[in-house]
Amino acid sequence: MAELTLGSLFDGLGGWQLAALHNGVRPVWSSEIEAFPMAITKKHFPDTLQLGDITKIDGATLPSVDIICAGSPCQGLSISGKGKGLNDERSGLFRKAIDIVRRMRTA
Repeated sequence: MAELTLGSLFDGLGGWQLAALHNGVRPVWSSEIEAFPMAITKKHFPDTLQLGDITKIDGATLPSVDIICAGSPCQGLSISGKGKGLNDERSGLFRKAIDIVRRMRTA
């Protein structure tokens, strides 16, 4: 069986990457904007390509992967987001993740 690969959007502290490694899946790239979580994942997953800000990623240019995980911000979907839903600038980033996947599939 061929090795499976992973891309992680809104990577945080690398939970998806850790789960992948524990299940024989190789993390290839991740996207995170916060400096502290990025420093943690750089230390623990040095072979993972760090992409940074999701709003600056073009899915057509990413290395192809078998699995894409995305734990997008949910503040706008909760009471703390004042009911803005996907119109909240943070929660609305979910749409960017979908766009990245679409561009990867058509590239």
